[in-house]
Order: sequence, then C-alpha cells, then structure tokens
Amino acid sequence: MLIRFGYDISLQCEVPTPMICLLDIRDEERGALRIPETAEADPSVPMTVHHDMFGNRCRRLVAPAGTLRLTGGGVMEDPGTPDPEDWGAAEIPVAELPDEVLPFLLGSRYCETDRISQFAWDMFGQVTPGWARVQAISDFVHGHIRFDYAAASSFRTAYGAWEEGTGVCRDFTHLGIALCRALNIPARYINGYLGDIGVPPGGPMDFCAWMEVYLGGRWHVFDPRNNQRRIGRIVIARGRDAADVPMVHSFGPHLLTNFFVRCEEVAETG
Repeated sequence: MLIRFGYDISLQCEVPTPMICLLDIRDEERGALRIPETAEADPSVPMTVHHDMFGNRCRRLVAPAGTLRLTGGGVMEDPGTPDPEDWGAAEIPVAELPDEVLPFLLGSRYCETDRISQFAWDMFGQVTPGWARVQAISDFVHGHIRFDYAAASSFRTAYGAWEEGTGVCRDFTHLGIALCRALNIPARYINGYLGDIGVPPGGPMDFCAWMEVYLGGRWHVFDPRNNQRRIGRIVIARGRDAADVPMVHSFGPHLLTNFFVRCEEVAETG
C-alpha cells in the first residue's frame, strides 16, 4: 500500500528566532519512499540538516520576525501489515545488554523511574517476564489514562500521568516507558505518523507517540495509547522521552498559529 504523509505548520515570532525542527522522517525510513520527502519554508530561509545523538534528522533554521510556514511530506510504500508480535521475546539481563541500549534503562526528564519503581514491581513483578509483562504494562496504561486533548501539558511527567489518570499520547508513552525501565526493560520514545488505516477514523490527525521496547535482542513496537497492532507507522524521531524529540525547539518565544498533519492511504497509480 501507499501512504501519503505530511504537515503544514505556521509559527509566529516577534523577532528572528533560531530553531531546530524534527519533522523529517528518519534515514532508515527513506528507502521506502515512492515520492521523495519535501521540506519547504515560506518565506524561504536557509535550512541545514544534521543528525543528533540519536540519529534523528534535525533541520536548523532562523525563523524571521512575523509568520513562518513550514510544509513537507511525501509518499511511503508500506507492506500493509500490522505491527509484528513476538510472544516468545524474552527480557535480557542488564549485564548482557548491548552498550547502546543502556541509556534507555535510565530515568529521564519525563520518565522518573525512581518515583514509580515500587509501584512497577508491586504491580508487574510477578507477571511472566518478556512480552507478556510489557503487554501487561501497555494494558494497564491504556486503561488507567483517559485520553483528553484538552488535558495536554508539556509539564506532565510519567509520574504525573499515573497520578492524574489523564493525558494525550505522549503521556501514555511516558508512563509505559517509565514502568518498563523501572523493571530493567529498555524502552525508548518514538514520535511519528500513524494514520487511521484499518481502524475507524479518529478525528483530526496529529503526530503520534508510541514506544519501542528491547526484548529478545531487538526493538519491538508497543502503543499504550491505542493498545493494538496498527498499520503504517512512519518514524520521525527516537529518544529517551519527548524532551529529546520536540517537533520545534525554538531559542526564543513563538506562537503556533496553524497545525495540520496528514497520514492516509492513497491509491496506487500507473
């Protein structure tokens, strides 16, 4: 199948403001592009691309005073199959984990493993280790947090989401990650596109957050917000939590005046 993805975002700044934007899909996704990804600014400003410590494509620019419109997107080929499952995937002892996985065991800005550790062990310590335990965490988070766009907060942490029981997809993801890490299971934060493919329409599109968990020697997708295997995920960025993968990091105040995201199946042509 083919999936068209993209964004149309407008930002307003009072003065010229340096920015780093994480809106491009990751390099390993680009081999499946059927129509190359574009990235444009109006008015046109110089933009350079570099990769951060997690391998994410970062677009650097200086937004002029006034309104800056950022648009981009492309068409991706996708096998049209749901996220794979592997109920035999086992947890790996910490002493045997690869070095590059270890940062995803540690507490981070939004995932305070120390504050939630006791609850994690009390709740999930007796669950069969491996896939079953991570699925139990995903089930719990999905049922514990009430999704509410109006409750979105850039200050809410995993512990806060656990206490308040409300939030958006990043809060579901942060709580799932924190619980996994507290149980010595590496978990990382993903930001990307996820259209309503194979499921009922869910309203206006947005960028989505989910997590990848390290089991059986590889990373696996888990999605506490939707808590089901889905079709057509497109990864923009990976990090320890949302602090590592902001859509726009501005070095000065800005106002978001327009926000539109597209991710939808399109018909094959020719």
